[in-house]
Amino acid sequence: MSTLAATISETYTQRYEALLRAANAIGTCSDCDAAADMLVKTLLEVVPFDYLQLVAFESDTKTVEWHLLYSRGRRRDVAGADVVLEDTPIAWVHEFQQALVTTDWRQEARFPKYGEFLNELGIASTCVLPLARGERRLGALSIGSIHPHAYPEEEVRFLSLVADQVALAIDAAVNFYLSRRAQDRLKLILDLTNQVVSNLNFQELLRSISASVRQIMRCDAAAIMLPEPDGAHLRVHALDFPDSRGIFTKHVLIPIADSIPGETYQSGKPWVLNRLDPAEVPPELYAKAAGEGINSFCDMPLISRDRSLGVLALASREENAFDREATAFLSQVAQQVAIGVENALAYGEIADLKDKLAQEKLYLEDEIRGEMDFEGIVGQSSALRHVLKLVETVAPSDSTVLLLGETGTGKELIARAIHERSRRKERTFVKLNCAAIPTGLLESELFGHERGAFTGAIAQKVGRLELADQGSLFLDEVGDIPVEIQPKLLRALQEREFERLGSNRTQKVDVRLVAATNREFRSDLYYRLNVFPIRIPPLRERPEDIPLLVRYFTQKYGRLMNKEIESIPAAAMRKLSGWHWPGNIRELENFIERSVILTHGATLQAPIAELTNNGRTTPVAGTREANDRNEIVRILKTTNGRVAGPDGAASRMGLKRTTLIARMKKLGVDPRRVS
Repeated sequence: MSTLAATISETYTQRYEALLRAANAIGTCSDCDAAADMLVKTLLEVVPFDYLQLVAFESDTKTVEWHLLYSRGRRRDVAGADVVLEDTPIAWVHEFQQALVTTDWRQEARFPKYGEFLNELGIASTCVLPLARGERRLGALSIGSIHPHAYPEEEVRFLSLVADQVALAIDAAVNFYLSRRAQDRLKLILDLTNQVVSNLNFQELLRSISASVRQIMRCDAAAIMLPEPDGAHLRVHALDFPDSRGIFTKHVLIPIADSIPGETYQSGKPWVLNRLDPAEVPPELYAKAAGEGINSFCDMPLISRDRSLGVLALASREENAFDREATAFLSQVAQQVAIGVENALAYGEIADLKDKLAQEKLYLEDEIRGEMDFEGIVGQSSALRHVLKLVETVAPSDSTVLLLGETGTGKELIARAIHERSRRKERTFVKLNCAAIPTGLLESELFGHERGAFTGAIAQKVGRLELADQGSLFLDEVGDIPVEIQPKLLRALQEREFERLGSNRTQKVDVRLVAATNREFRSDLYYRLNVFPIRIPPLRERPEDIPLLVRYFTQKYGRLMNKEIESIPAAAMRKLSGWHWPGNIRELENFIERSVILTHGATLQAPIAELTNNGRTTPVAGTREANDRNEIVRILKTTNGRVAGPDGAASRMGLKRTTLIARMKKLGVDPRRVS
């Protein structure tokens, strides 16, 4: 008898040791599939069975979190959501926390459907035991045999130990999983924080964030949507969807009104959908989600400092992918993402401003080096004083000024005077000669362009209009602006907005325009610019200013060439004052510079003889020049003085506009007097 007891005790000890090994193996498995295989394998070494079913519930709920079914020598895959437990021994045991033994299912009537299920599998008897840890109910374990009466009282007591160890192993595995998930999620938060601090490249940051969130949340897709400048759309700036079928794509625009992401963006509240239902989502989204096989969605608002910045969107092909715990964690993730987005946006704005300031600095340095030749406006004539009085009158306003006058009369200098006397004097004064820029490049010079906007656009360029923001823009030879560009310029001046070439992003701009032209032009642009015209008189209409200008330029170029010129011959001064200067102040300045170069000594040596040969004289009748002049005058009369345009004199003569203008200057033809 003692030998039998010793044998039973030894067998019991071996089974218990095997049970401990099984529990330890199950508790250290890395995933559910591995745990299921290990459970079946190790329990077969401890307890003989033909059928095994294990159901684990989510904490404090009756939702199946893990389900294992084994029969006829193999595992059977049944999704947790498809497990029906109503009116089954499993549900009864889970509710009452007592073992339930059925000795023969052919005679059991309490659970008819479950009995039919077991009869199909050939299972005759079962023992169902609760899985619990203290007061926490974890689930139930059912073990079955093809033989009836397979579980006597002694075996049930041992199976209770098995259930306790399995519960312990499951609890350990769940805790291990939760701990590892918590570590992964903590690592994600730390990684996001590091990315927010270290990575300020906007697009790169968004791509990195979306990829990290998708991987840690174990979902199929993650995207970041941010509002467009128009305030009516969200744009998908980043999308991490490795297994996409191509239905969801980046850079698409989503209307804020009447869309789920738009509602999340406006309300600041998350939206979660854990089962795809056509009644819950718009038809277009349902079709796309069904096409991608997506069943769960979670849209999280990106909020920083009570301001909505965008939406973090996640999607999964699994149902019930975003429970309360996942949603709570994602709200923390969204806070970090919002900080990163805000920092990157601020950095981008600062970088743009820095680039703009750098370009302004270079532009101004070039202007100072090459264009700021005049130290002031020189002259005391009544004609000039009238112009300066008009400048004082209009400068404090923001009205558009149109400067009219011949070439070389100092229109840019007057434009600068207007800027310096305006409230914008602390900001940039930017100029652009519209006649000096090829037509194909003028739009880029005015409005700027994005990289790749056209062939040769290898980098982003800030246009003159943007450089002059909050300052003044001087457009010289404004009559040469092509008709196709004029509406865009007028919009920038009236609506204070424009787009760079190659960009659909509307930019705001506040510019005071000063325009100049040396001729009349008939177009809508002229009537829009002709708000406050100032006519700058030619030098021949202010002869009393010529001696002052001669002395000014003589001193200026004398200093530059290290020459001390103390006097100007009276005869030379009379000749200079009596000349009509067709090139105006610019011609006079060039003449004096040439005179200073020729001077040796203290007296200016001006080449006065040039003024009798190079002036604007009327050609002798009968010569070729006289005939050309007569022909130009005749055609100008038929066009009412119009030089350019389809019906202008240049077109009728088959000449370029610039060629005809140069020829008219040489022959002394003034189109305004002809008309």
